[in-house]
Amino acid sequence: MPAVSTPSPPVGALPDARPVRVLVIDDSPVMRGLLCELLSADPALEVVGTAADPYIARDKIKRLAPDVLTLDVQMPRMDGLAFLSNLMRLRPMPVVMVSTLTAAGADVTLEALARGAVDFIAKPRLHAGDDVAIYAAELSAKVRQAARATVAARGTEAAPLVPAEYRSAGRLLAIGASIGGTEAICRVLSQLPADAPATVVAQHIPAAFSSAFAQRLDRHSAMTVCEVRGGQPLVPGHVYVAPGGRHLRVRRSGGSLHCVLDDSPPVNRHRPSIDVLFESIAEHASDITSAALLTGMGDDGAKGLLALRHGGAATFVQDAATSVVWGMPGAAVALGAAQEVMPLSRIAARLLASTLRDGHCDQRNAKEARAARRYRSMTDAAMED
Repeated sequence: MPAVSTPSPPVGALPDARPVRVLVIDDSPVMRGLLCELLSADPALEVVGTAADPYIARDKIKRLAPDVLTLDVQMPRMDGLAFLSNLMRLRPMPVVMVSTLTAAGADVTLEALARGAVDFIAKPRLHAGDDVAIYAAELSAKVRQAARATVAARGTEAAPLVPAEYRSAGRLLAIGASIGGTEAICRVLSQLPADAPATVVAQHIPAAFSSAFAQRLDRHSAMTVCEVRGGQPLVPGHVYVAPGGRHLRVRRSGGSLHCVLDDSPPVNRHRPSIDVLFESIAEHASDITSAALLTGMGDDGAKGLLALRHGGAATFVQDAATSVVWGMPGAAVALGAAQEVMPLSRIAARLLASTLRDGHCDQRNAKEARAARRYRSMTDAAMED
């Protein structure tokens, strides 16, 4: 069956401005009823049906043609992960996982994302009216975002060749992502060699999932991957993942770079924020950095990538065709922050190849960029006077 791709219309709307059609799949009648009630309260969404198991869901997908599925993991006759795999092979479409396992079983959630789910949310644990409103808003937002995601059939791709030459010592790689990013980052890291430059990662992810995410990356990467605890020096062959709920910054101390964590307020509604990470690198290590901004909703990371480019870093973004959501990469392109736009399959090799740039040239470009920024600031101030 051919791949299904959904373009990216304005927030909360499909191309023809009709409501997003949702099919709710859950074996619990109580949960199906609650999810239907919460989703139906959003005028941008229309619940077109429910299903108690994947076999019923299969028939209703054919008959009702929903835009998005919400899918439980534990169900009779066929578990949600098996159904998800079959769906992505035969009729790929946006799926938001809704399950009790997403709260305690982070590995299951990450596996669902690896198999093609766009996003996830835990089943509601509601005790007060305010909790209902907060949960309903989050659920509706995730379903609306999923409707604009690009979902394609899963297939095998030839592994890109690692450049014959690259530099590890004295170089830094930085990667940021959001929706679709857990799998995108995993694919990039799986293509990097064991002695690649030190790599810092900011992925929008809840605190309960970042440790499992780092462990999953470690299993799929030749490099050593860890969740940042704070204070670690950045050394080649290691990947440092920002913990959910905390900002990751890079600081220079005693001639070397270190990880620093803080609990300052969210930036662009996120903590960790990609802008926070990228801007800290721009301050301390632009001229030795190669950065990539991958799939994600919104614009977090775009300004930070621009700061890196102004400081002399090599900057890349994932293209629209291979992004689940081309929000953040598209925002970076609009700002002029990206030196190159490319498919996900080329990101790792391009990051490595960029480490061979001449260091003196990098420093000269960084100085010229800083001088240009100072000139623009003085000019703007003079015009305001």
